[in-house]
Amino acid sequence: MSTITLYGATGTIGSRVLDEALRRGHTVTAVVRDPAKLPVAHPALTVVTGDVLDPASVADRAKGADVVVSAVGGGDGPGHQALIAPSFESLVAGLRTLGADAPRLLTVGGAGSLRTPDGKQVWDTPGLPEFLLQIMHAHGDALDYLRTVTDLRWTNLSPAGTIAPGERTGTYREGLEDLLIGADGESRISTEDYAVALLDEVEEPKHLGERFTVAY
Repeated sequence: MSTITLYGATGTIGSRVLDEALRRGHTVTAVVRDPAKLPVAHPALTVVTGDVLDPASVADRAKGADVVVSAVGGGDGPGHQALIAPSFESLVAGLRTLGADAPRLLTVGGAGSLRTPDGKQVWDTPGLPEFLLQIMHAHGDALDYLRTVTDLRWTNLSPAGTIAPGERTGTYREGLEDLLIGADGESRISTEDYAVALLDEVEEPKHLGERFTVAY
């Protein structure tokens, strides 16, 4: 079992990651700004305060962990632009101070930069609202930054085109740079099965130093 430091545990995706990690018997330290917003009690869960944008705080909370998982989100488009790439930079800066003892970094990514069947990218789809484009490009900028990092073990997991709360089936397909589309013509994954895929990567890392994606 792994020791996981988790950021974003109160969010839609992060809460499912927390549930899945505890379900599998991992030990989790959830780093939050306000512990009152995470009313979850479990013998394997510790809730602490911390700031994902402060490298010193990151280093302190990550010390002794096997994996740091970031599922932070910025709410709206400007919020994502102000948080996603800066948080990735802070996480990397903090983990670097731990040297050879630095845990792996596994980050929740976005689908916008995935390739579509016409060879473009999802964010090139006509008619997308501005706020969604801002969110997509915030994740794209963060991924571009991660790809410059060669001294830490990192993985970025992009969801399908649509991700929403739903059923935990325990099944999914994996890809790398291409948007995965199902037989019904849709690209989708539940947050529950996204969490399954993320914890599978925690337990058996197959995508160190790269982005991968999952969908039905």
